[in-house]
Amino acid sequence: MYSCVIFDLDGTLLNTLDDLADAGNYALVRLGLPVHTVEEYKYYIGNGIPKLIQRILPAQSSRELCDKARGLFSEYYSSHSTDKTRPYDGICDLISRLADNGIKIGVATNKDHDFSEKLVCTFFGDAVSVVCGRKDNTPKKPDPFSVNYIIEKIGAEKSKTLYVGDSNVDMETAYNAGLDSCGVLWGFRTEKELRESGAHHIVKNTDELYHIINI
Repeated sequence: MYSCVIFDLDGTLLNTLDDLADAGNYALVRLGLPVHTVEEYKYYIGNGIPKLIQRILPAQSSRELCDKARGLFSEYYSSHSTDKTRPYDGICDLISRLADNGIKIGVATNKDHDFSEKLVCTFFGDAVSVVCGRKDNTPKKPDPFSVNYIIEKIGAEKSKTLYVGDSNVDMETAYNAGLDSCGVLWGFRTEKELRESGAHHIVKNTDELYHIINI
């Protein structure tokens, strides 16, 4: 049985895809550039907002254009991050059950820290002990910095900690931190990607995940 579970945020706990796509396309429209489909955004998300901006802009875009697009993105997203975002099916119940069982919960994400804290607080209240999002001058996943920070803050043992995510970045983060990993199939990426990136477990729903946590 695990005594601590660390979750990725986007694509794992919350379906943030539509709001992220809307923010990205808002920036592109304001800059007079072509927009992208929501489906395309599944593969732009996962490495933080600066990388997302690079991916949605034309190749070889200038630093000035990237900065302008990021400013427009953040301007829109700060006011619209919960318009369409919702927890995935069963997630709220899972978080409640884990908290009731005394299992510590953390969130490690490449989303900007301020946005991450706002979303976690909005949807999960104080059930999550520690949130570690992207900040300037700190490494982002798959570097294990955020995971190690959470483990230290919670006082957890790595052998009793499970990392849960929906992408290769998450599975690589778990590996780099020396943690067991679980890939979820309800997120933004494929089962093939999760298997090829070394997931210890793969689950289709939150009941399966709860069972793995409590084995």
